[in-house]
Amino acid sequence: MMTLERLRDGRLREPEKLASFVLGMCRMVVLETRRGTARREGLLRTYGEVPEAMDPPEQRGLDEAKLSSCLERLPERERSVLILGFYADKPADAVARELGLSAVNARVIRHRGLLKLRECMSTNDGHS
Repeated sequence: MMTLERLRDGRLREPEKLASFVLGMCRMVVLETRRGTARREGLLRTYGEVPEAMDPPEQRGLDEAKLSSCLERLPERERSVLILGFYADKPADAVARELGLSAVNARVIRHRGLLKLRECMSTNDGHS
């Protein structure tokens, strides 16, 4: 998605080096993912596991198939903001930069997406 956005915006300086550019983008995504994983592991080592009694009830027994289905039903922009913010563990400012949005707009989109996601997850059939 990032590659397509940069191509559309004309930010790829040397189009003949597209393969190298894609490889570099993939490398950066993997490095960011590793950093997030290392940070989470460090927090777990420091603070230990959260007792189940402290887990929010909505996280116990999460239906991953339903979550995936609900995410797929969201408009692409809301889904992108949520995935970058929560899965890739990026702050709103970074998400906004990556998607070409203002930070305020990214937060509004995240808020609306979360409302739709909660509504979908609370229904019996996963449809909103």
